[in-house]
Parts: sequence; structure tokens; C-alpha cells
Amino acid sequence: MQFTAQQIATLIQGKLEGDPGAKVNDVARIEEAVKGSLSFISNQKYEEYLYTSKASIIIVNESLELTQPVNATLIRVKDAYSSFAVLLEKYNEIISGSDKTGIEQPSYICETATIGKDVYVGAFAYIGENVVIWDGVKIYPGCYIGNNVSIGENSKIYSGVKIYDECLLGSRVVLHSGTVIGGDGFGFAPLTDGTYKKIPQIGNVVIEDDVEIGVNTTIDRATMGSTIIRKGVKLDNLIQVAHNVEIGEHTVIAAQTGISGSAKIGSNCVIGGQVGMVGHIHIANGTRINAQSGISKSVTNPNITLNGSPAFEYKSSLKSQAIFRNLPEMQNRLQKLEETVQELTALLSTQNLEYKK
Repeated sequence: MQFTAQQIATLIQGKLEGDPGAKVNDVARIEEAVKGSLSFISNQKYEEYLYTSKASIIIVNESLELTQPVNATLIRVKDAYSSFAVLLEKYNEIISGSDKTGIEQPSYICETATIGKDVYVGAFAYIGENVVIWDGVKIYPGCYIGNNVSIGENSKIYSGVKIYDECLLGSRVVLHSGTVIGGDGFGFAPLTDGTYKKIPQIGNVVIEDDVEIGVNTTIDRATMGSTIIRKGVKLDNLIQVAHNVEIGEHTVIAAQTGISGSAKIGSNCVIGGQVGMVGHIHIANGTRINAQSGISKSVTNPNITLNGSPAFEYKSSLKSQAIFRNLPEMQNRLQKLEETVQELTALLSTQNLEYKK
């Protein structure tokens, strides 16, 4: 599908410089773009590509000052990055067929389920008893929706997602392929004979509006009550969220992070990849945690940055790392200092003996 520069400028409310009839049918990185490509520049370090790129249309910031002629048609906007993101979203809707509606066969929808308007249910999907699917929901092929689940308006459930019984999803929730919502929490009681007895997990998972969850992420149902993902949370691929965890509004978490049971994470936190958290701790609002950090106790002060395992305040951790890197040199200096002290001690002992004579 082709778009003209004029159509794109109208969509993102940009100012045109060049040919309004220039056409694109693809999007590409500025350094890889060819004729017919749409690209953008938001970072000054990529400006050099602006003058050599073969892209037909390039979105740039209003503040960008040209130092050389440009072959491409430019569209100037306040924020090139966010404007390009809007276009990518539209492009993705077109190529992914997200405007689909209707129920494909074979699929199974229980008679007691309620299906709203403009819903899409892909082939081989299973929808259980008393499920409520609100208007505009897209459920792609091969999904399992358990009994008494509710999915809010305009949510997208991609292929292979499993949502267990009783779980509740808000509006505009996106679950990517392989995600499992509401699997049993890891609850086992040790017995005197050395074996373990499973503790029934009778709670559910509640996901509020505008949450996006990446591929193969798992969110366990609560032992009792609810595991809660507050509105606006963004979770990357391959994240484990244990039973009774609560993640605050607009917190973002990168891949391979593991959050143990009953941990409470505040709002607007930023958590890097491969972070591990013990259970039953609280993380204050605005906390930033660097990748591969280990959180072993509660964070009570808001808006601080943590690093390391066990994690502590970021600047202090960097100083500690610098000292650690210098340990071999410090050891050599200490050894030389000890040798010098020994030589001086021996010399003083000799002088004392001569003095006594």
C-alpha cells in the first residue's frame, strides 16, 4: 500500500518540505532506506545519513538545521520519534490485519459466553463458560480463554495465549504470543517425610487498562485474592511474575526479570533485564533498577537508582566496582609496602644493636 508525503504530513500534523506527491510503500532505518522508503531522524548522531539516504520521505524534528542539500522530501514535526511511532502503529495495523472481525472456524465458543460488537475470534480458539468479550477485542488463532474470564474493549490477544479461569483484563490490553495469565502460583508446603503438598491457588489475575505484556511472559494467579498489574504497565518478553505480586501504574520491566511472590512494586518504576526480587518486599515509586541487579530487601525511598547484587545505591555501587577493578594493583602496592616496612624494621633493628654496642 502506498502513501504520499501529503497524506503522511496530514496524519502527523507535520510541515512539508519537498514533493508532496512523493510516495512510500515501506518503512526503514535511515541508514538502510531505499527509494520508496519512509524513515526518520530524532538523534543528532544519525544526521549524517540524512544527506546520503535514498529514502523518499524522512521525518525530522522542527529544530533540525540543514547543513547540506537533501534529496528526500522532509516532514518536520515537534518530535520525530513519537510521530514515527504513530505511523508504525498504523502500518502494523494494516499488515497484521488487526481490522479483522468475525468468528473463524473451527473454533469453540461456549453458549454462555457473551461476545461484543466487531470482535474477531481466530481459528482453533477456545472460549469457556461465562466469558465476557467486550467490543473490538481481537483473539487470534489458537488461544485458550478459561471460564469466567472478562476481556475489555479493543484488547488484542495474540496467537497461543492462555488465560486461566476467573482472570480479568481491562481495555486495550495487549498479550503477545505464548503469554500465560493465571497459571498456578508456586505454592508447596513441606511435609515431615521430606515431600511437598501443593497449596491450592484459588485467586486470580487482574490486569488493568492499557497494559502490554510480551512474548512468553507468565503471570501467576494469587493464592488468595489477586495478582494485580495496574494500568499502563509494560512488560517485556520472558518475565516471571509470581502469585500475589502487585505492579504499580506505568512501571516498565525488561526481559528475564523474576519477581517473587507478594512483592509490591510502585508506580513509574523502570526495571532492567534479568533483575531478581525476593518475595514480600516493597519497591517505592519511581525506583530505577539496573540490569542483573538482585533486590533482597524493600526500597523505601522513592526515585532512587539501584545497581548490583545485592543491589544498593547506584553511585556507591559504581565506586565499589571501581575499587574492585583496582584490587590487583592495590594488592601489589600493599605487598611492596609490606616489603618496605620489613626492610625498614630490619634496618632499625641493626642500627639499635650497633648503638647499644
